[in-house]
Amino acid sequence: MSTRIAVLGLGEAGSEIARDLVAAGADVRGYDPKGISVAGVDPRDGEAAAVADADLVLSVNSSHDARPALTAALPALRPGTVWADLNTAAPALKVALAQAAGEAVPVVDVALMAPVPGKGLRTPMLVSGPAAEWYAAELSALGAQVTVQPGAVGEAISRKLLRSVFYKGLAAAVVEALAGAERAGCGDWLRGDIGAELAGFDAHAIDRLVDGTHRHARRRADEMTAATEQLRDLGVEPRIAAAARDLLVQLRDADPQDSRPSDTHPRDAREATP
Repeated sequence: MSTRIAVLGLGEAGSEIARDLVAAGADVRGYDPKGISVAGVDPRDGEAAAVADADLVLSVNSSHDARPALTAALPALRPGTVWADLNTAAPALKVALAQAAGEAVPVVDVALMAPVPGKGLRTPMLVSGPAAEWYAAELSALGAQVTVQPGAVGEAISRKLLRSVFYKGLAAAVVEALAGAERAGCGDWLRGDIGAELAGFDAHAIDRLVDGTHRHARRRADEMTAATEQLRDLGVEPRIAAAARDLLVQLRDADPQDSRPSDTHPRDAREATP
């Protein structure tokens, strides 16, 4: 008998995953509070009804709904049913879910490592928790791309969120910089320049960025202060620029040996432009 899977949350992500599970031959039942239905998925009228006969539950709603979904389903969960939380939530929430479920219901922390639309079940997943190996075996057999992260619940999502600081932070910085450049009449130039810089990244780029940020914190703090002022003059709120300035000021002030005025700091000839 195939694994019986309940999908809670049939929105954009949940519906694609559920659809792919059905196409792979899985026995799927589902529930969504908005009444969304997916072809081939047995519709249920609540979380408890959806999980009552399931071996595996995929919670694919939102970080805000993750705990309420488990609370509503918990009375109907059979011992041994695996609860997989696919929501992008803080590690502490994932741990809280595992504690609420208790030992009878193993919780798997699932971090979706790419956007689900267009990939569905093939979205790369990083998973952790006591039932991670079982989850990986079951979902991989249906076509999923699952990597097990050794460790407790919270380890997988922790890695995703730390990576998000870079990816989403980079995206926000690009958006803010381009907004200012458009106001300054040089949007096309900056777009091309950013593209060239990103294309030139290599295996040593991170080391150069980290070393340069610490070594040149004083000069860069002054530079980002000027950039912040420019964005304001252009009518763009400098959220990312101001945050970068504040970090650089903190690094500058944390170095007691670096008390020289910024204008006496020679530019390191080896330092990249950023």
